[in-house]
Amino acid sequence: MKLRLPSEVKYILDILKGRGYEAYIVGGCVRDAILARTPNDWDITTSAKPEEVKACFRRTVDTGIAHGTVTVLVHDESFEVTTYRIDGVYTDGRHPSSVTFTPNLAEDLLRRDFTVNAMAYNEEAGLVDLYGGMEDLQKKCIRCVGNPDERFDEDALRVLRAVRFSAQLGFSIEHETLEAVRRHAGNLKLISAERIAAELVKLLISPHPEMVRTLYETGITRVILPEFDAMMETPQNTPYHMYNVGEHTIKTLEAIEPDKLLRLTMLLHDIGKPAVRYTDSTGRDHFNGHGKAGAEMAHSILRRLKFDNDTISKVDRLVLYHDLRPFPKAKEVRKAVFLLGEDLFISYLKVQWADTCGKSAFKQEEAFERIREVTAVYEQILADRDCLSLRDLKINGYDLMEMGIRGREIGDILNAALKAVLDEPEMNERETLLEFAAKRHRIGGRSSQ
Repeated sequence: MKLRLPSEVKYILDILKGRGYEAYIVGGCVRDAILARTPNDWDITTSAKPEEVKACFRRTVDTGIAHGTVTVLVHDESFEVTTYRIDGVYTDGRHPSSVTFTPNLAEDLLRRDFTVNAMAYNEEAGLVDLYGGMEDLQKKCIRCVGNPDERFDEDALRVLRAVRFSAQLGFSIEHETLEAVRRHAGNLKLISAERIAAELVKLLISPHPEMVRTLYETGITRVILPEFDAMMETPQNTPYHMYNVGEHTIKTLEAIEPDKLLRLTMLLHDIGKPAVRYTDSTGRDHFNGHGKAGAEMAHSILRRLKFDNDTISKVDRLVLYHDLRPFPKAKEVRKAVFLLGEDLFISYLKVQWADTCGKSAFKQEEAFERIREVTAVYEQILADRDCLSLRDLKINGYDLMEMGIRGREIGDILNAALKAVLDEPEMNERETLLEFAAKRHRIGGRSSQ
């Protein structure tokens, strides 16, 4: 087997070999190269110790020197070069208590998580596969290297990574590995929110976001997202639905493009339903106010998982308004755009489409048609360059200050002007708006006397 390596990677391997050391690409890049996928990173493992690696190259960075990792810079690209090592005892389910360097590649590969990630390669030796990684690639199987209980004891995040790799690659999880995932899911409480969020996002944007169901079935969501468990246990007895809340959510994840914001929104869009569910005397369920409740819960969940403020703000807005159904009339659509913001309106339409895909056939085509018509109206609004926000108004706060208007009244008048323009876009002319502002100011002045 011959794998195609970037010239920078070949350069690093050749330099290390020329200095008398062993060196291989290792881990996920080997797996992806075999599968004809483009590796995200090219990791290199070597018998050279960190100081020896640094002596071989002009530009290096000590990124993880205590654990044997040196970053080598070639043509402004970064490559991690790590010394063969044996990890000591894991006392916290996250980090080895010590690291011992070893001249033995086999010992280094043994400490890795899954067989498909435990292969090494260089052009002289070819593929080094000591633990059945190639066979598992052919079987499309995720299996731990050695004893799965030991691997998951070493790093509890690996239970989530097993499901994430399964989702990314479309592989099944080998039986003993899957059973060990169930046994060790509780240890995810030892893992930082940032690491959990990173793995969750990778799963969500994978080709198989439905693997969220496996997170539930193995007890992982009970630790990292217990609100999802409540959704999986909440029925939806309405003609518009054919799945419980959780299964509906999974269907919507499959129906939307693999974008971080969109898939986080679909994961959380109905998170408020269990809390507001009401069953009437006929046995029909109602979920009034689930958008508002869901936005508050989504905010709390994303904060807990340490997402950035921009992501949290956007998901909050999309969850809050995901059930907003404007008529396909220009006035209604302009008001909806104002509520959501121009930056999110297309995302909102995609969310509504995916939400509808996860429902029953009852009035489903009517819902799709409304979304199509709203989209067409929005495109016409953009073509007409209608005013949709304060920044599009033909007057601003400085204009009002020149009229002698001060303080909070400036904001009140601008918001009133925007509301009027959303109703009648032809009002968005400077002279018309100045007259509108003067009239509002006179009325406001008299009412305050």
